[in-house]
Amino acid sequence: MSEKLVGYVYLALAMIVVGSTVVASKVTSSGLPVFTATALRFAIAFPCFLFLMRVTGAPLPRLGKRDWLLLILQAGAGSVGYTTLLIAGMSLTSAADAGVIIGTLPIVSAAIAIVLLGERPQASLLLAVLLAGAGVLSIAVRADGANTGAQHSLLGNALIFAAIVCEGLFILLNKRLKTTIPPLALSTIMTGLGLALSIIPAVFEMPWQTPVTSKAVWAVVYYALVPTVAGFLLWYAGAAKVSGSEAALFTALAPVSAVVLAVVVLGEVVSSSQLTGIACVLLAIGGMALFGKREKSG
Repeated sequence: MSEKLVGYVYLALAMIVVGSTVVASKVTSSGLPVFTATALRFAIAFPCFLFLMRVTGAPLPRLGKRDWLLLILQAGAGSVGYTTLLIAGMSLTSAADAGVIIGTLPIVSAAIAIVLLGERPQASLLLAVLLAGAGVLSIAVRADGANTGAQHSLLGNALIFAAIVCEGLFILLNKRLKTTIPPLALSTIMTGLGLALSIIPAVFEMPWQTPVTSKAVWAVVYYALVPTVAGFLLWYAGAAKVSGSEAALFTALAPVSAVVLAVVVLGEVVSSSQLTGIACVLLAIGGMALFGKREKSG
């Protein structure tokens, strides 16, 4: 098997487990308070990343006060904000709806950069934004939703989209760092700060007075070890073997994985509007990556 093909396999597995976070969050939302689940996720993942840093001999970078402030903001948005909003949204809406929405992350991230950083939009991005918007609109305004028996919620979908905006802000803030932080060190810092920021709200939720299901706890354990830690290792192992534009195309597998797992694991019925939505999002991701590459080379 060639190096590039191995890279493709790693990237595909990484995006499949990323898509599975939607199902894990759905299970978690039924048996754990949101901040408690978030704090537990980071409490499990943080020691794993510390161990990986020790094994690889990776050092923590020396950072100034500005960078530390940006990292705290990143952790608040991308770590705590994303996880809590995703779990809260999954308590209200279907995993298939969420799968369509999380697929918009590359487009939302690029759009945030245009709005907040004043970056010049490429034609491929504008088309991608329109396609992704059509995809999200197709699940927000559905003609057949009442007949599928599935769970749909405008508020739930709005919370999922807010989670994606938080993740987009995470990516934007990372671009503002003065010091380049290696991926492993950044993941370690993010999980550590995420734990610090979520543990106090988790205490105020008084989880010891709330009925907690073992299924929800195991879902958080899975979320921490597989998508968070193993997903990180798979993604960067794969990204090291292929080009950036090739790696970007694999992000399209995350929403597909989420929708497929919603059917297989949760038994959800996928409606025609959801299939339309996922098709629009996939076209948006693929078009942005392929045409964006042509525009840069042209």
